[in-house]
Amino acid sequence: MATPADVHPVDEMPPARQLAAFGLQHVLAMYAGAVAVPLIVGGALKLSPADLAYLITADLLVCGIATLIQCVGFWRFGVRLPIMQGCTFAAVSPMVLIGTTGGGLPAIYGSVIVAGLAIMLLAPVFGRLLRYFPPLVTGTVILIIGVSLLPVAGNWAAGGVGAKGFGEPRNLALAAFVLLVVLAVQRFAPAALSRIAVLIGIAVGLAVAVPFGFTDFGGVADADWVGISTPFHFGTPVFRASAIVSMLVVALVTMTETTGDLIAVGELTGRRVEPPSLADGLRADGLSTVLGGVFNTFPYTAFAQNVGLVGMTRVRSRWVVAAAGGILVLLGLLPKLGAVVAAIPAPVLGGAGLVMFGTVAASGLRTLARVDFQGNHNLTVVAVSVAIGMLPVGVPAVYAKFPDWFQTVMNSGISAGCLSAIVLNLLFNHLPAKAGSDYGTLPEAEEAG
Repeated sequence: MATPADVHPVDEMPPARQLAAFGLQHVLAMYAGAVAVPLIVGGALKLSPADLAYLITADLLVCGIATLIQCVGFWRFGVRLPIMQGCTFAAVSPMVLIGTTGGGLPAIYGSVIVAGLAIMLLAPVFGRLLRYFPPLVTGTVILIIGVSLLPVAGNWAAGGVGAKGFGEPRNLALAAFVLLVVLAVQRFAPAALSRIAVLIGIAVGLAVAVPFGFTDFGGVADADWVGISTPFHFGTPVFRASAIVSMLVVALVTMTETTGDLIAVGELTGRRVEPPSLADGLRADGLSTVLGGVFNTFPYTAFAQNVGLVGMTRVRSRWVVAAAGGILVLLGLLPKLGAVVAAIPAPVLGGAGLVMFGTVAASGLRTLARVDFQGNHNLTVVAVSVAIGMLPVGVPAVYAKFPDWFQTVMNSGISAGCLSAIVLNLLFNHLPAKAGSDYGTLPEAEEAG
């Protein structure tokens, strides 16, 4: 379909068959992460299999609605960029603590609703902070996002955390096969097919996985055809001060992470995120989080997994991701479809994830290539920020003895690295230079900071 020359690639509307294929590719890239949060929280609260299935379908439904709000937008809600939404992992530990100390799901949902309202109120404040995200900071954050996601792909490739055969050579062989298929399609296939290299890799990997016993579709027969998530299914929300405070800390963390993701997508698509659009994106996060509390699910944020897919495929249309949101809504309303997607084995996703998440890290390096590192402290800013961001990734229990609020902030390598990059950039590039020093007054330092 011809597109007017003055239409930005973000606003292009591909043909229907491409929309469906590209959208499904985004869904497959984030599905495992999307259902992980309800699985972890529901398992910790010892919910019945029926309630656990309900949590998952509710999550998929609101994931889809949240993605549509972010991509399509209305009034001052939605950044209108190709951004997938999903439950944030930053909220897992606080929610498990709230749910297991007597509050249960109603106390979780009460705190989630308040956190969502707080995000909407704070969105304009974060929007005005955008000037503190120059290429030095954004490149560092994008690099940290990509590198911190690589262990996720590694765990998938080994069979998935907690899997009985975790680390078996056959799991890694399947992941390597999928990776090779993705690379071969990107290198040798026509342009139209190279854009769905991940989808082709997952499809071919699944076709190989089934006869070798990596998965079965037995769960599909047991799944219901239709499932509707009704408001407050698990009871009226309960508003407890301690639960609300911990979830407000999570809200600040997710706003920081989302800011990094939105800036990253803006860099990849060529549509720079400005303060008003950043505020609109964060406001959409808040609204989606409120909907999560109402419709029996959890706080929502931009999914970094899909940032890499945008960069790898170079498909920049927000309508593609909106189509993915529509597919998620269908999966939430039709549990049998969700069961089909859930049958894809982790190693298949791992092979695709390695190249996608690596693409995010490489995009961060590309942004940092525009930064001047001569005659200033910018190298120190990057070095220390990456080190702080990688610390909880490489040593997950490093902050285990610290207070819960500290762990909530610092256990997320993305938020820890992002906060570090902002603070160090302010310290070295915005504060007055010390007497006798050339640092901080050079044009290059001012431009980078």
